[in-house]
Amino acid sequence: MGMHSIFSGYIFFFIIHLLFLEGMSSGSGLDSSKCDFFTGKWVKDVSYPLYRPEMCPFIEREFRCQGNGRPDLIYTHYRWQPLGCNLLRFNGQDFLKRVRGKSIMFVGDSLSRNQWQSLTCMLHSSVPNSNYTLDRVGDVSIFTFTDYNVKVMLDRNVYLVDIVKKDIGRVLELDSIKGSKLWIGIDMLIFNTWHWWSRRGPTQPWDYIQVGDKIMKDMNRMQAFEKALRTWASWVDANIDPSKVKVFYQGISPSHYNGSLWDEPRAKSCNRETTPVIGSSYPGGLPRVESVLENVLNTIKKPVSLLNITTLSLLRKDGHPSIYGFGGPTTMDCSHWCLPGVPDTWNQILYNLI
Repeated sequence: MGMHSIFSGYIFFFIIHLLFLEGMSSGSGLDSSKCDFFTGKWVKDVSYPLYRPEMCPFIEREFRCQGNGRPDLIYTHYRWQPLGCNLLRFNGQDFLKRVRGKSIMFVGDSLSRNQWQSLTCMLHSSVPNSNYTLDRVGDVSIFTFTDYNVKVMLDRNVYLVDIVKKDIGRVLELDSIKGSKLWIGIDMLIFNTWHWWSRRGPTQPWDYIQVGDKIMKDMNRMQAFEKALRTWASWVDANIDPSKVKVFYQGISPSHYNGSLWDEPRAKSCNRETTPVIGSSYPGGLPRVESVLENVLNTIKKPVSLLNITTLSLLRKDGHPSIYGFGGPTTMDCSHWCLPGVPDTWNQILYNLI
């Protein structure tokens, strides 16, 4: 073999080696800028769930499906696998060390509570012997890991904008966000709102909607949601210092009340569903509100990371409490999520992003 051929061979193998290393780097799950964590599929993994229910004694009843009698556990043994890389397995000790001395606040409705409760369980089960306190001040729940001086908080604020009591009744003010005073000084904020925007009747917590000086009995709910979200976006741009605060938006957590959307027309709800939808796409497509959310997020000048959990959660028709939630057999819950369960993956992705 001539020297030219040997030299060409070395060059060839050197290039292949570089390509291999590049592929390993992109698949390591370490560089979130090169990986789409939100496109993937659910795969069986016997090393999951990340914690056992008994390791988290403070799980609220509405999420404690196994404790409420759910007989199947298959839904707990799935891991989210992105198509182009791997997620780092959640490490609670590492998470706490990274955020030592800092505060984390979830702001939103009961889906925010679902994720907040999941994160407190994941962290506590990682450091079961560490001291903690659990307090509530007004609408804010505060879980403190005292050994790390880390606060994981929940501000129950279902619309993000304000509901004000006036002479005419309760008014939802779409351009007022005085509740934001609770968010000042927090190191990491994870926002969410959507599910309450479609409420009507006795469970609707307001009587009128106000935009500027105009007060209405009602308006298009999607437009109201967008207006409120733009008010929140303006607050982020005016108040967030990116060098000190990380901001996330939880994304749209879907419900499963119509089996036709996952190609099972006979299924009237998520009840008795025990396995995910196969593949990486949801037959019923994305909810329309997803595009409204993304359009507003694209207008924000300050960095806000979208925890784009919609598709991966759409695939989990099996992950809801169904009749094993707060209301028991008399109530069908296909909106919230069992714990351990799907919100643990939301927090695993959050861990990979930070």
